[in-house]
Amino acid sequence: MIDETAEEIRSMQTHSSSVVAANASHALEELLGREYPSVEEYLRELEHNSSALRRANPSHASLITTQREIVETVREADPKSIEAAKARTEGAIEEVVLTIETAKHRAAENAADRIEDGSTILTHDYSSTVLEALEAAARDGAHLEVFITEARPRHLGRKTARVLGEIDRIETTLIIDSAAGHYLETIDSVLIGMDCIVDDMLYNRVGTYPIAATAADRDVPVTVTGSSAKVVDGGFRFENDFRPASEVIREPPEGFVVGNPAYDATPTRLIETLVTETGAKSP
Repeated sequence: MIDETAEEIRSMQTHSSSVVAANASHALEELLGREYPSVEEYLRELEHNSSALRRANPSHASLITTQREIVETVREADPKSIEAAKARTEGAIEEVVLTIETAKHRAAENAADRIEDGSTILTHDYSSTVLEALEAAARDGAHLEVFITEARPRHLGRKTARVLGEIDRIETTLIIDSAAGHYLETIDSVLIGMDCIVDDMLYNRVGTYPIAATAADRDVPVTVTGSSAKVVDGGFRFENDFRPASEVIREPPEGFVVGNPAYDATPTRLIETLVTETGAKSP
């Protein structure tokens, strides 16, 4: 399960960073069924496998912080037996996953509370928190028009569009990324998720920066929503992921190079509001 989860994270089969962090936490439960000669050996295996999961995508701040939290919680408990170490690991996993899920849902609720009936919203890529917020707003009676960028080259925006297209009270339009500027003149607000915020920079799926910059030029407010665990003041260095050229062009490139970064960096000065489980504020 650990190896499979690490591969899913590397290949981005799971698109939400909150879900990635929760899945990686659950993956460590595989260790609870193994036999170990000593507590020291168990702790080494816990650290080794947690490191493997963290290395699968070092750009996910929530993945890094939650994995470190689990390992540190077990080590700080100073277990005297293997059974005690396993029990503390199980408890730490449950605590971390509960925190992730609770924070995500509350952030979505807070974002939904800020969505007004009749709003026209633009969102980018795929964010489970944004989806939950839009679904909640519609469920509470708001009628919305939502534009979703494709999020090329992997087209994760299509997944968002398919979900929103099935929801009553949401009129859904899928647009190509480069058309965002054209449609922003009719948009009331931009609502996007986040991979993480480190100091004064938002790291999110590539294409976020040009949308935020164009929105600022058009005086369209940008709101970012997600768990506060994704907001890091220091001690974390974001590492971008460069995806295969085959995602951009099927034929092998000849005479040119294909650049395919997974994320870009958006200055937080372009963001009007950050909504987390604790409420809304300026980032």
